[in-house]
Amino acid sequence: MDAAAIDQIRLNFNESGLLALNAVIGLMMYGMALDMKLEDFKRVIRSPKGPAIGLGAQFILLPAFTFLLTLVLPVTASMALGMMLVASCPGGNLSNVMTYLARGNPALSVSMTAVSTAAAIFMTPFNLALWGSLNPATHAILRRVALNPLDVFQTIVVILGIPLVLGLITSRFYPRLADKIRKPFKAISVVIFCLFVAVTLGANWQNFVKAIGLVAFGVFVHNALALTLGYGAARCCGLEERDRRAVAIEVGIQNSALALVLIFQFFGGLGGMAIIAGWWGIWHIISGLTVAFFWSRRPLKPVVAEALP
Repeated sequence: MDAAAIDQIRLNFNESGLLALNAVIGLMMYGMALDMKLEDFKRVIRSPKGPAIGLGAQFILLPAFTFLLTLVLPVTASMALGMMLVASCPGGNLSNVMTYLARGNPALSVSMTAVSTAAAIFMTPFNLALWGSLNPATHAILRRVALNPLDVFQTIVVILGIPLVLGLITSRFYPRLADKIRKPFKAISVVIFCLFVAVTLGANWQNFVKAIGLVAFGVFVHNALALTLGYGAARCCGLEERDRRAVAIEVGIQNSALALVLIFQFFGGLGGMAIIAGWWGIWHIISGLTVAFFWSRRPLKPVVAEALP
């Protein structure tokens, strides 16, 4: 297949399937919010350095460097826009578990997830509109679909904001219920989402196979960039190793499920975008677990205070 032909693909996904996907993402967000407490937000106010660095890497550095990456890689317009959209999304719901496995700082990871999910209601449509409009090829797609950032904002409020608030209310006022349903809820929602991605790719297998080489390479480089930016920003700003690992994984594990919802709802399942987001959903689990396993076998260096002159 000519690479440019990927931009003409529309993946098979009917309206009932879209509604089901919205419901699955909402349930995933609710399950993730069960792990959160108001204390996680208060912790950011008390110790803002780590979350601020992580959020800066998440919503400023990653979208900006992703834009530059799309100018270097031989990707099509729709693939480039898909990469920008994924980069504009908040951290994924597996980042907290992977941070724990990597011997990172789980408290920082949960705080970042909570704040980034709330911030995504504004930052995701903003970053997509900003960086997508700077590339003439991707700007043409935005103009063709007449994307209104306000419409994206409203959709994100429904599938991120409302489940987040409901999850926080459940964990605050019904802690016993939250404890009972937390683990099975998260496990079931992740399995359902993976099945959803598998069914979507299966229904469009011929298109996926034809594009997999370029897509796999693009996602591999993009994900490596995200992990590197997170770790590099944390290291440059003087965070200790546990916090560096938490920030790296939080930035490297993106909420590609949210990206898929937005792609099918606003871009009609545009092939390059959907295939990028779908493969991200698979690959970041593989890369995240690999990084977590690597770090789990590397001891944390003790923090040594510098001597005063």
